[in-house]
Amino acid sequence: MKEVLTNPTAGYYMNRDVFGQTGDFITSPEISQMFGELIAVWLVNEWTKCGRPTPFQIAELGPGRGTLMADILRVFSKFKIAGSDFSVNLVEVSPYLGQVQEKQLCPTQAQEATEVPQGSQHYKQSISLYGSQVRWYNHISDLPRTFTLFLAHEFFDALPIHKLVKVDQGWREVLIDLNREDLTLRYVISRDRTPACLYRLDNESREELEVSPQSLVITQTMAARIHQDGGIGLVIDYGHEGDKTDTFRGFKNHKLHDPLVDPGTADLTADVDFAALKWAATHPRAFEDWKANLTYGTVDQKDFLTRVGINLRLEQLLASCRDENVARDLKSAHKMLTDPMEMGSKFKFLALYPSVMEKILERYPPPGFV
Repeated sequence: MKEVLTNPTAGYYMNRDVFGQTGDFITSPEISQMFGELIAVWLVNEWTKCGRPTPFQIAELGPGRGTLMADILRVFSKFKIAGSDFSVNLVEVSPYLGQVQEKQLCPTQAQEATEVPQGSQHYKQSISLYGSQVRWYNHISDLPRTFTLFLAHEFFDALPIHKLVKVDQGWREVLIDLNREDLTLRYVISRDRTPACLYRLDNESREELEVSPQSLVITQTMAARIHQDGGIGLVIDYGHEGDKTDTFRGFKNHKLHDPLVDPGTADLTADVDFAALKWAATHPRAFEDWKANLTYGTVDQKDFLTRVGINLRLEQLLASCRDENVARDLKSAHKMLTDPMEMGSKFKFLALYPSVMEKILERYPPPGFV
């Protein structure tokens, strides 16, 4: 998965726009501004609950086209959140998508390359439409140490997985092999245990499962930062609570695609194991010194958006709309985002908080989750 998606020269994400109607899939921010606006209001509300600490940053993992961040920054500007006390930091490994994001977020700066100081952790920087610093990083561990609003929308589903199956001899890993007769790819089962088989399998009742060590490491890094520097995390993705088995698949031209056929031409994905992410957020690694984070969720996208006011926002937009086509598109977008048969039940929301906020959250629970 890692090689097919992020190989520097031929990786699926590295040199093309894969989003929207002309790409291979559509994400919620591309459907309607309402999605990003409500996420932004939620973030401002929770930041305020923390005492509005400054300086602070918003850090998005895998920002896509930058559409979600653009909607968030527009709302943040209404709350006068900009300037030197606030920065935008994006974790992005694709040079092509980095350029797309820069044009989206920094339209007046995109043609003028801003020199990155020698020795910096980031590889690119610019100024947003609203005056905030925007920087690009390769890894979450490179981000500045300060209060952070972490955001990961459809990020974890693209991280590499290991597929494990239970056989008579115990757990074995499903690997990819080359069929030398016709030079096609095929699945095979490892002869012996592999390092992935060391995953927490003692009480596992499933006969087959998918594990993503990289997802666990990133979640633990996020949780450590939230505990040590202050912050909040919001993860949005399609997934399950540790009960699904075989979800690995490909998407091409908005249709399912065999992951082993024409690698590099289709998106590869697997449902996020939210139970595993919550475990990682509450279990520090042996060499780390931080307390377990608080987790809220998961809740369905339909429930989250409804509780934070998407119906009211739709009414406001329709009331000021004078174009029947635009009004129809707004209603259609609302349905796609909230209908259980569309995205409403498919996507889940998970929030992470530092343990020091336990008393505050008992009194003021996070909106959208209750």
